This record gives sequence, structure tokens and C-alpha cells, in this order.
Amino acid sequence: MLLCVDVGNTNTNFAAYEGDEEKAFFAVTTKLPRTSDEFSTAIRGLLHVNDLSVKSIDGCIISSVVPGIMHSLINGIIKLTGVTPLEVGAGMKTGVRLKIPNPKEAGADRVVDLAAAYHLYGGPTMVIDFGTATTYDLIEEDGTFRYGLTCPGIRISANALWNDTAKLPEIEIRLPESILAGDTVASMQAGLLYGCIGQTEYIIERVKREAGLERMKVVATGGLGRIIADATDRIDVYDRKLTMKGLKLLYEKNAK
Repeated sequence: MLLCVDVGNTNTNFAAYEGDEEKAFFAVTTKLPRTSDEFSTAIRGLLHVNDLSVKSIDGCIISSVVPGIMHSLINGIIKLTGVTPLEVGAGMKTGVRLKIPNPKEAGADRVVDLAAAYHLYGGPTMVIDFGTATTYDLIEEDGTFRYGLTCPGIRISANALWNDTAKLPEIEIRLPESILAGDTVASMQAGLLYGCIGQTEYIIERVKREAGLERMKVVATGGLGRIIADATDRIDVYDRKLTMKGLKLLYEKNAK
């Protein structure tokens, strides 16, 4: 069984695959400091809850944008399973050609998402990841990645609203029925989410126009991506598990 691990700035997601079947998906908070033993205990418990045995794990791959936890996480997985994880990084076969000024600056999560999107949907494709940051990455027809945008994520914007103002409250992030908001909470929700929808639609259309790619497919992922994808016709596909599919793909390309 393959254990795929995606370490993001907010959450660390795990998926267990037996062949092509996803057997479990679970997450822990990234920012909570943990020792290798604590990681081992957490992963063991979450596998057990999903009726999976540690002994069934015979492969592991990790994508991370948080270097600070990697030593503890990797050692925790080795202690638990006896398996040394593959790490997404330089030198790995991805099927994506990085034609940006400094390829080493490309986040592992972005490379994984692009590899998955190109494998599943072809190119040209824009991948939008609504994560801690919202990223817009374009992969061309031949699998080349040249252009990407990075914006504050929805939660970052929301946190700024209620942390940096004296009277605005912490709110649930959800799309109100109308942009014509009256009360404070609805006005904040409308501003955050309709603002993000507007940003998304503008960036998609501007990229299509400047790149000359009117038939570009648009694929969205990330925890809050469903809200945006359901509210606009500019997004063709919402794939919540795109990163995990990409990790599985890269493991199969590189394990041997």
C-alpha cells in the first residue's frame, strides 16, 4: 500500500492507496510542533481508524512546502513503517518541464499539481490551487510550465480582516446568497468570496488573452476551491484530490 503525504502551510494531508483505489484520506495540522514519535502515533491511529494496518504500507512519497517539520515527519514514517519516503524535489521525473527563471523556486505542491493535471487533462491547462495561498499555474500543450501567479488565499484575506481591524468579527467562510449584503457578517463573506470569484474570472480571461489560449482548460483544487468552482463557469473541473493523484503518479514514475 502506498502512503502519499502532502505537507501544506495549514494542513498535512495523507492518502493511502492500494493499487488505484484510495483506501483512506486524513489530515493533521501542520503548524503544531511534533516529534517523530508523535507523528508515528498520529499516523498509526488514523490508519487504525480507517481499518488499515501499518504493516500494509510498503511505499511512501512526500511533497512539502514546510521544511521545518520534515526531519520529524520522515523519521516518524520510517519508525512506523520501515519505509524511507521519496521526497518530491530536484531530479525527480515529473513529466513537466520547468521553464521558469529559477526552477528550484517552484514549490513541490505546484509541481505535483501540474504533473497530475497534465497527465489527467492534457495541456494547455491552468491549475488553480485555493490553498493557504491561491496559485494560478499554466502548463502548455507540450508539458512546459512557464507562468504562474501567487495571490493571498481566502483564509489569509479573512484572517487579515478580523485580526487587523478593531470591530470586524471572525466569520464562517461561506458564499452568501447575494452580493447585496446588509449586515457586517454577510458583507465580509460577500467581499471575500465574490471578490475571489471576480479575481479568478479576471485572471483566467487575462491569461487566455495574453497567452492566446482560448481553449485552455481550467482545473481547480484546494479545500475552498469547491465554493469558487461552483460559483463560476470559468472553471471546467474541480478535483479535490488532484495533489494526491499527482503524488501517486510521481511515485509510480520514480519508485524503481
